[in-house]
Amino acid sequence: MSRAPRRRPGPPAARPQAAVWVIKLGGSLADGDALRHWLEVLAAAGRGRAVVVPGGGRFADQVRAAQACARFDDRAAHRMALLAMEQYAVMLCALAPALAPVKTPRGARRALARGRTAIWLPSAYALAACPLPASWDTTSDSLAAWFAWRLGAQRLVLVKSLHCAAGAAPAAALCAAGIVDRAFPQMLARMGVPTLLLGPSDAPRLEALLRGGRVGRLLRVTA
Repeated sequence: MSRAPRRRPGPPAARPQAAVWVIKLGGSLADGDALRHWLEVLAAAGRGRAVVVPGGGRFADQVRAAQACARFDDRAAHRMALLAMEQYAVMLCALAPALAPVKTPRGARRALARGRTAIWLPSAYALAACPLPASWDTTSDSLAAWFAWRLGAQRLVLVKSLHCAAGAAPAAALCAAGIVDRAFPQMLARMGVPTLLLGPSDAPRLEALLRGGRVGRLLRVTA
């Protein structure tokens, strides 16, 4: 009796796609001691589900200072601010090499499917596809909301260097207080994705959420 041919092993099964979270990591965190803890949490607990959007921080502040001095237009400043976000992303990748830099939603999904935590390099894709105003009305807050919308993310988290009380806050009120940019309330209303605002000491709470645990009440941002 002839032996049945041995079957070759097929390709590995695709990793189940978890709910995608977009985490905007404020540039102001670079000036404190909490940044490395945030990166550790995102690189570990965010594997396969988190996409980091970098803020601009001190890099964007340099663009503002240069514009005030040389008086070039907002369109040029917007392009430079996107590059400032990329500078921050490069710094974050140097501090946390486990982060996978991506440029597009497709690239982000591929990184997540490989079990990585992605970090967005925004300049090329945002300039090509983002309909938001090319001005200081649009910062990394609104870009994070827009990228979350393009990804079909289930959650947006804004991490800032201010301490947040639990409850709910309208995006318009946060905008009036200077906490989010002017384009954010409209983008959030369009996006319709549940949004949280976390402070610099909330990394353990985000870790618990990413791992499927429960935490106490947080600050929800409403449209």
